[in-house]
This record gives sequence, structure tokens and C-alpha cells, in this order.
Amino acid sequence: MAFDPASLTYDSAGLIPAIAQDEASGEVLMMAWMNAASVAETLETGRVTYWSRSRQELWRKGETSGHVQGLVEMRVDCDRDCLLLLVRQTGPACHTNRRSCFYTSVGAQGEHEIMEPMT
Repeated sequence: MAFDPASLTYDSAGLIPAIAQDEASGEVLMMAWMNAASVAETLETGRVTYWSRSRQELWRKGETSGHVQGLVEMRVDCDRDCLLLLVRQTGPACHTNRRSCFYTSVGAQGEHEIMEPMT
């Protein structure tokens, strides 16, 4: 059965949230936005492509840093308004040079960094 990116539920800007998760460890690496074109390109090439809201263009993860994400599997949630991308991450996923963008823990005692940048 062929998949049609238009079957997804996008927001008013034509975007859908996509959560990248390491396929081996299960670690959540990052969250970014995709549009129908980036979903289609990701499925076609196997290299994760997002939509850059700041640059208003397709963002091929790792294009400048070399820290690419290879798609292992794309999953759609029950409402078809969020994607889970199981990926093979090369290098850090975060632009701060950390493995994951979720490196700050927040609790009743405040917040603190739980992950150092990769060397």
C-alpha cells in the first residue's frame, strides 16, 4: 500500500512535528518540523529531511555539520498529526554538539544540564 504524505494532518502552516529517536538505544534525540515535501524526500532518500522554519526551506539534517540521520522507520501517531522517526544518528543530534537536544532536566529544585557536549 503506497503512502501519501497528504494523508497526514498538518497545522495551519503546513507542518507536522517529528520526533527523532535513536533506533538502537531508544533515546529521544530531537524534535523538528516536517512538511509534505520533507516527508516525501525522507521516505525517498532514507536521509531525514526537515523543514527549517527560520530559513523557510528544506533542511537536510547534517548537510553542513555531517551529523546526518539515516531513516530506519517512520511511524505515524493515531491522530496522524505527529511523526516518530527511528533513526541512525551520526555524531551529535543537537546544534550544541550534544547527543540529544533534551540535555536540560527541570524539576522542583530548578533546572540543570544532564549532558555535556560531545568531544
